[in-house]
Amino acid sequence: MTTTLPDETLLRDDTVCLREAVRFVREHDSAALLPLLLPGLAGPDLRALAEHCRFAHAGLLLFPPDADGLRAQLADCGLAVDIPSHPSVVVRERLARRHRRDPAELDVRILRPRVDGRDGERRAVEVFALTVPPHSDLEPIAAYERIRRHEAHLAFEVEHPEPLALRGLCAILDRHGARPDGGGYNPHEDGTVLYFTLPAEVEAEADTDAACDYRRLELYARGDHRDTLAAHLDHPDRDHRPRHDARQPAETLLHLFTGAWTTQALATFARLGLPDVMDTRTAHRTEDLARPTGTHPRSLATLLRYLAMLGAVVEEQEGFRLTELGALLRADTPGSMRPLALMYAGPFYRSFGALDHSVRTGQPAFDHLFGENHFDHFVRDPELAALFDRSMAASSRMFQPLPAHPVITAAAARVPEPATVVDIAGGNGELLGRILTAHPRLRGILLERPHAVQAARRLLDATGCGPRCDCRAGDFADVPSGGDVYLLSRVLHDWDDDRCREILRHCVRAMPAHADLLVVERLLPGDGSPSLATAWDLHMLCNVGGRERRADHYARLLADVGLQLVGRRPLPLDAHVLHARKAGAPDPADRWSRGGGA
Repeated sequence: MTTTLPDETLLRDDTVCLREAVRFVREHDSAALLPLLLPGLAGPDLRALAEHCRFAHAGLLLFPPDADGLRAQLADCGLAVDIPSHPSVVVRERLARRHRRDPAELDVRILRPRVDGRDGERRAVEVFALTVPPHSDLEPIAAYERIRRHEAHLAFEVEHPEPLALRGLCAILDRHGARPDGGGYNPHEDGTVLYFTLPAEVEAEADTDAACDYRRLELYARGDHRDTLAAHLDHPDRDHRPRHDARQPAETLLHLFTGAWTTQALATFARLGLPDVMDTRTAHRTEDLARPTGTHPRSLATLLRYLAMLGAVVEEQEGFRLTELGALLRADTPGSMRPLALMYAGPFYRSFGALDHSVRTGQPAFDHLFGENHFDHFVRDPELAALFDRSMAASSRMFQPLPAHPVITAAAARVPEPATVVDIAGGNGELLGRILTAHPRLRGILLERPHAVQAARRLLDATGCGPRCDCRAGDFADVPSGGDVYLLSRVLHDWDDDRCREILRHCVRAMPAHADLLVVERLLPGDGSPSLATAWDLHMLCNVGGRERRADHYARLLADVGLQLVGRRPLPLDAHVLHARKAGAPDPADRWSRGGGA
């Protein structure tokens, strides 16, 4: 099938779009443009984006008949004609997936003719060019893409793309409704792109500004940031969030009632081993999946259709295919979240059935149901204790940027003696192992409950860090003294304020004057915006007796024991790392950079 419009008309329409993009780039700047794209963006979040991101270009996809046609389009819009081009790996792959074509058939080139803004700032129009000769079999692709404008976007370049900053910018965009929409690393220009779909609110204001014609936003970071890209691509599909404003209240409430079904469906999917016998590339018939999993074919099909609605599988003509989201429930995949599914659908699921007890009394429903707190209960059941430790490690994505934290890198650079990182209640050693692996000069001490120390030793030995790490059994009163960096990762939220102060006092007594404390927790938002921390606050009430807190709450707890909160940075999964030092202590990064010791 070919398009019915004449080639000359199509070429002229492409030129009009290009000319409009040039005008747009000239007239807009970062500070004014960001609030148009993200309604409600203001205050610290707006400042953070505007300070770290520079409006760089508007991008669009053109379909010239040949190289001369492209040059004519550029000249008509007052753009330089003879500029270098490179293969566009990211857009070529997106087009190939969308139209089920072999990427080798799609020679997409990328070029960036310069456009100067009104303020004199150097910008560009990013042109993706797919050559479509007249009457070729690529014409249906061109016709479809001209209407849909999937590749039209506005790009902001991250000026200093270190991993923590890049993750933090992604978190801000997420908070304000931008949904991850792919991306990639282009080795031809050593650059990483992260695409986002802009929030639906922009559509309602489409007549207020031409910015609203662009439905996608790109963050561009020079260099290879594939770790950040992997987390971006693994982000849950935001299209599965309930659209409360698009439903009648009764329908919205009915969907909310089924949350328990979702938890059990995902856990059943994992328990039956279905993700382990499925594939992300090939669809399987229900009958073929039922045999190795010992399930009833018709009942299995019912479960899989529900999981398809959740995005864990895709239903195709040949059967059901696993998605990247569903693959996270495989038993042996790196970063598997299977233990979390089993924990949340197991003992924690049972205790949520008694949530009203917690709300009435302020006491954990878990203690009421099982007759003891969850730490003691798990110790009595080694299998359950091991599952709990694995479930904690399953959220290790939040740890990925931590080895690059300035406190850690400064400690790793310390001379002449290697610095020591102390991980208090460090679980199975996942976080400490990442830090020691990234910095071979660092030494580590892990403090944990006796039953968990053996698992931590095994993991640290497996990573090759065992000889540099001392695993000690003990409780908070046994915090080792003399360390340089102390870690409290997802510890304080388990306890009330009095117990938190007690734990922090143990840390203060052990910390030398120069030492740093890094606290990893989810922070409750101050503006009531959606956050995983809000959900985990309810979880802590019901199951542990602890709570999530705002940043200023943690600052007060730290101050109560003589510590000063000196900074915080966002992490994946709505987490943050808080940096504290003893009040009045000098900045250790300054001292270590001068070669001073502890």
